[in-house]
Amino acid sequence: MTLPFVATLRARQETIHVGAPGGTPLTLRVEIPEIWDTVRIQAQPTESVLAVKVAALGALMPRADQRDYVLKLGGFEVLDEHQMLSQSGAKNGSIFLLTYRRRRPVR
Repeated sequence: MTLPFVATLRARQETIHVGAPGGTPLTLRVEIPEIWDTVRIQAQPTESVLAVKVAALGALMPRADQRDYVLKLGGFEVLDEHQMLSQSGAKNGSIFLLTYRRRRPVR
């Protein structure tokens, strides 16, 4: 399987698999700018956006509470995280931004 271009950019070596194997998975990139780290996730288009969010947080920030973070696609927050990836507008090679729900003060 050929990976999309964004999956070849700097990210952790391992690919996180979300959901049951089979079919044609989407290869997604999830970035957390606050820690300058990125993961590559393969998930079925029928998986929920929330499953991708939880998997990315589990890999990058294991002790983080998923309720404190939002997932953005194309610069906009995905408001219904229980919808399928295909319904959210995600395509093979999409980049999600995982960031704090509330702005943090700069010190």
